[in-house]
Amino acid sequence: MSAPAPMLAVQSAVYARLKGDAALMGMISGVYDYVPETAAYPFVVIGEALETPDNRHGGFGRQTVITLHVWSRYQGYAQVLRIGARVTELLDHQPLTIPGLSWIATRFEFSQTLTDPEPPGDIRHLVLRYRIVTEQH
Repeated sequence: MSAPAPMLAVQSAVYARLKGDAALMGMISGVYDYVPETAAYPFVVIGEALETPDNRHGGFGRQTVITLHVWSRYQGYAQVLRIGARVTELLDHQPLTIPGLSWIATRFEFSQTLTDPEPPGDIRHLVLRYRIVTEQH
């Protein structure tokens, strides 16, 4: 059986890290790749990703840039920022177990707060992005 595609393996490792943390799970209703209609706020979504080669002499590597989204109906940004801080504690410079790959580094790249403009405008959104560097065993 072959190893999963690097992007899928990285996404799975991030999902497992977030779902496995009791403190984070106490702050949110769930971590999703696809959000069910019945999902209660706040929650985290594993969103878009970009994968580029990061090869070296004699080895194959990847850089996977993964975007996470925190969604909340809390009045103001405090809740999404607290959740985002916990997510960053779990990922930034923290080793990941990624099947079929060797983890090299995880780096926080940026976060941005947004307000959903659709009426009634009560949904807060935090975008988080991380760069995860891996190489084949």
